Amino acid sequence: MLFRPIETQDKNKYEKLLFRHSGKGCEFTFANLILWGQRFIAFVDDHVVLYSNFEGRWYYTVLMGSGDKRDLFDNILKDAESKNIKPVFIGIYEGEKEVLEQLYPDKFDFTASRGSFDYVYSIDDLADLSGKKYHRKRNHLSQFQKACPDFCVQPITVSMLPAVAAMADEWYKKRAADAPEIDFETEKTALSRAIANYEALGMDGMVLMCGERIIAFTMASRMSADTMDIHFEKAVSDINGAYTAINFEFARYLRAKYPDIRFLDREEDMGIEGLRKAKESYYPHHLAEKYRAAKK
Repeated sequence: MLFRPIETQDKNKYEKLLFRHSGKGCEFTFANLILWGQRFIAFVDDHVVLYSNFEGRWYYTVLMGSGDKRDLFDNILKDAESKNIKPVFIGIYEGEKEVLEQLYPDKFDFTASRGSFDYVYSIDDLADLSGKKYHRKRNHLSQFQKACPDFCVQPITVSMLPAVAAMADEWYKKRAADAPEIDFETEKTALSRAIANYEALGMDGMVLMCGERIIAFTMASRMSADTMDIHFEKAVSDINGAYTAINFEFARYLRAKYPDIRFLDREEDMGIEGLRKAKESYYPHHLAEKYRAAKK
């Protein structure tokens, strides 16, 4: 297969195929292809095949179109053989699992990791915080409004990106001091790429201001016709409710700007207990379950 490094210029061609699908996870969002890992792409008839390196391991990801599936996967397996690697597919969803099982009976081991499931929320739930289950979130908002009565929100513009980067640097310094066991370097690299390619990736974002100070920011991009992917969300720790406020205000902003958006994908919890608890506290509409498929 003729793989080449993925470029921002591939966005329109890639997303024409991506937006036909619903229910895909964050690993398929075009922005994430640029932001994370080392990625190579091949357009094969009506399909896209990605060959990616994450922390020294290589994986294939396939975005299926309407063409022949047997020929597609036969060529991928031949590519893996030519590279002398064991083919491993990530981002396999139930329907795609069935395709592989039908094409290659008992040839793949499928594993599902709860930590890799995407949390997908109704945008109305996050923008309204209605009902008893969101009582605690509304209390957090009230605490924030008392702590910062003059707050304001602004969409991120290119001219604001240096200030966003400076706020992120301070956030990472504090988190590194508080949790030295966590390696933030990969995420820092991804955020730097997002800032450097903000317009080219079609990113949208918001800052939360308390006076002249940026106290939170968030960034997202479209991942399908009805879903936005939330890539980054950072807030200071010294103002109660800042995370709740940026989450709430950004959901309201996206709903008003993109009336066709029904869902917000807030990505994975990576098996981190605190992150899982935080994501579950917003009551996801559903989890996007996915598998890893390794050739036996």
